[in-house]
Amino acid sequence: MKKMCALVLMLIAGSFSSPAFSGVFSSQPSDQQIENVLKAHPDLILDVLREHKSELYDIVSQAFQEEQVKREKEAEKQEQTEEEAAFKHPYQPVINKNTLIRGNKNAKYTLVEYSDFQCPYCGRAFPTIQALRKKYGSKMRFIYKNMPLPMHPQSMPAAEYFEAVALQSRKKAWLFNDKMYENQSRLGPEFYKQTIKELGLNVKQAEKDAKSQRVQDLIQADIKEAEKFGFTGTPGFLLNGVPIRGAYPEGKFISIIDRLKLHGKKPASVKTASQASGSSGAQN
Repeated sequence: MKKMCALVLMLIAGSFSSPAFSGVFSSQPSDQQIENVLKAHPDLILDVLREHKSELYDIVSQAFQEEQVKREKEAEKQEQTEEEAAFKHPYQPVINKNTLIRGNKNAKYTLVEYSDFQCPYCGRAFPTIQALRKKYGSKMRFIYKNMPLPMHPQSMPAAEYFEAVALQSRKKAWLFNDKMYENQSRLGPEFYKQTIKELGLNVKQAEKDAKSQRVQDLIQADIKEAEKFGFTGTPGFLLNGVPIRGAYPEGKFISIIDRLKLHGKKPASVKTASQASGSSGAQN
């Protein structure tokens, strides 16, 4: 920002020969003279900027790009610092007997996702998760936790129906989950009920359970846990307690697993049901 201001001032200083400043100076002005004139006639700044729209656009664009690169580097550095710390002190998500687990419950690697059914980035991450599950097989267990974002109107209803389905069938909850991400453009009450019917479950019971206090408590517990780990957007992941913020390609997850192999890290510890509540449980 400081650099942009300096460039704008240079543009103004170099424009005193323009018609807007005709008669103001008889020779090249000093910095003090320029400052005095601008204080007395602030409207002159606008005159200069109007005459140099193209140059101003280039200055602002350059400053924006530089600021964006700076912020990306800072974010990357912060992520790396957090990742290194998590290898030593992994985050501990709540995993209890009621937690929805896909795969071998005693698997070596635990991938927890905090996700939003309507989030396009979560949709992008869905095939990545499927590929990882296929690659590591019984060595990986997958846990889905709800993090519906306010800007997505169907994210909360979809999460409610997902948890409601899990109350009827732990195994079919995963089929419902897959169906939602495979058909994000169709999310809505009719699609939820149609999917539940196709799964051979009780639609009216699911509608009732979706609005139950039990389901609301489960979702809120997931949201609070995501907030505790600093997730502000979706998707967010914990891989054996190491955070991954965003829809990274498969290679990012593999690189962390490779490091876990070297460090000999164990999966995130399992807390008992009395310690905290989690998502309704299922294995598949």
